[in-house]
Amino acid sequence: MALCKLLTLLSIIAMASAAMVVHESRTSVPAGFVSQGAAPANDMLTLRVALTSNNVAGLEEQLMSLSTPGSSEFRQWLSMEEVKAFVQPSSETVSAFSAFASANGLEPTLPVSQANQLFAAQFEVFTHPDMPDTITRTLSVSLPSELVGHVDVIHPTTEFTGPNTRLAPTSFISLDRRAVAASCNSSLPSGVVTPTCLQELYGIPTTPATEKTNSLLVTAYEDEFAQTADLSEFLKLLRPDIPSTTTFTLLTTAGGINTQNPEDAGTEADLDIEYTTGIATDVPIEFLAVGGNNFATSLLDTTTFLDGVATPPSVMTTSYGDTETDIGSSMATKICNGYMALGTRGISVVFASGDGGVRGNHDTLSICDDNTFMPVFPAACPFVTAVGSTQGFGPEKAINFTGGGFSNFFPTPSYQTAAVASFLKTVPSNFAGTFNKAGRGYPDLAVQGWNFEIVAGGETGLVGGTSASSPTFAGIIALINDRLIAAGKPVLGFLNPFIYSTASTAFTDITIGHNSGFVCPASSVAFDAAVGWDALTGFGTPIFPNSWPLRWRNEFTRKYLLNLNVTFLE
Repeated sequence: MALCKLLTLLSIIAMASAAMVVHESRTSVPAGFVSQGAAPANDMLTLRVALTSNNVAGLEEQLMSLSTPGSSEFRQWLSMEEVKAFVQPSSETVSAFSAFASANGLEPTLPVSQANQLFAAQFEVFTHPDMPDTITRTLSVSLPSELVGHVDVIHPTTEFTGPNTRLAPTSFISLDRRAVAASCNSSLPSGVVTPTCLQELYGIPTTPATEKTNSLLVTAYEDEFAQTADLSEFLKLLRPDIPSTTTFTLLTTAGGINTQNPEDAGTEADLDIEYTTGIATDVPIEFLAVGGNNFATSLLDTTTFLDGVATPPSVMTTSYGDTETDIGSSMATKICNGYMALGTRGISVVFASGDGGVRGNHDTLSICDDNTFMPVFPAACPFVTAVGSTQGFGPEKAINFTGGGFSNFFPTPSYQTAAVASFLKTVPSNFAGTFNKAGRGYPDLAVQGWNFEIVAGGETGLVGGTSASSPTFAGIIALINDRLIAAGKPVLGFLNPFIYSTASTAFTDITIGHNSGFVCPASSVAFDAAVGWDALTGFGTPIFPNSWPLRWRNEFTRKYLLNLNVTFLE
């Protein structure tokens, strides 16, 4: 036994002296986090290691071919096993890491002293005023040279996810229904938004879906619980044509739960469930409760869960996000590649674009004068469809908090090169904001996002945010997919190449607005809406056919469905 311990110790010492390559580092921690000094050597850490996929470049090439109109492979989505062939690590990668783990007695849970030695790290204990517990992180993590190219992520190391990744910027506001009525036909920016309002505004049909193989998935994090009783009351109030017994299917992963105590009602969860159900009439809705208290880990758990579902949902909507730099480039890239894999399977991955305007997840008065813009992740991932927010009805305008900007991690994807270039020409040469002009621009489109009427904890009230816009748009896509499946056609899948090639007729362009943020003054430096795509509302708000497939609201739909060989009856 003593000899085994000696050999293990010698192995660790040898590894620590081997050539080390910095894997990821940061110069400082995000605002609010304060170091309490070095983490005690005997404290235990639980680290997750993500190995490198064997053919990410090939997977991206495949996704672009599958999702680009005119391609010979257009919408011939892959199976679970076909995707696995791209994303699983190679035998060489598995062997390299297995040898490293065996030689160093590496376990998922290890003492700080061993983690510091193996990965040339200096773990510290950090506090945040809005977090009840401390976290242990390092500002730099390295890999021995023999693992370079085999390990994508060591987590959590340099990631500092904020305490609140739920995006809705407004607290629950009590509503007296007798005093306030839905006002989609009003020009009042304070008009209340309901499913009926959205149906009228965007031409969304109320005709029930028919295809039970087509489902819409709502994801939930941070112990947000969707209440069946609240959904029932919501339907009675605002969609009485839908049976109030209509409910959702609960899915769980990573220890997630969905408590049904009224006092545990989650405003975000109820909003997402009520507006997907209220918009996507009779589309089967699934609610994925993801456990854990680390946002980045939960995002990865979500893609891992869906990787193992043989018949996945056709649409997934998520109303959470964090400032991109808080996640870190290696973890963000790994998660983003997970969404790429979902896209190749025909899943439309939809995300809210953030509620801090150009200033990250949530803006605060302390950063209103900071002109270095902060992109939001996962909205800035090029393999998701990011949804911003509008307000008002005559005409719609970009609301001040709508998240938008340019990624510092991901370059401008080919599908949006021309659109981004056109927008950048509208930005003044003396613009005071600092952002990555070569980055992925977001959002891709927008939907109403203010004064959404919901029921939470048995009470009726109003909420707002891009977290209202995302489930609404996901409902629209789910309805289109229902009709495509009924016609024997493939679902829409990864949307962005299609959106950017057909946007001029598929969306109402929004040309008014300034995304300075929810609390920052309107004079704060930010982007302005422009003709065509912009970094506030993307291509604008969607136009949906009034009735499918008998009559068509716009030429976009007609051309698209003609391309799918659908017979028109005039």
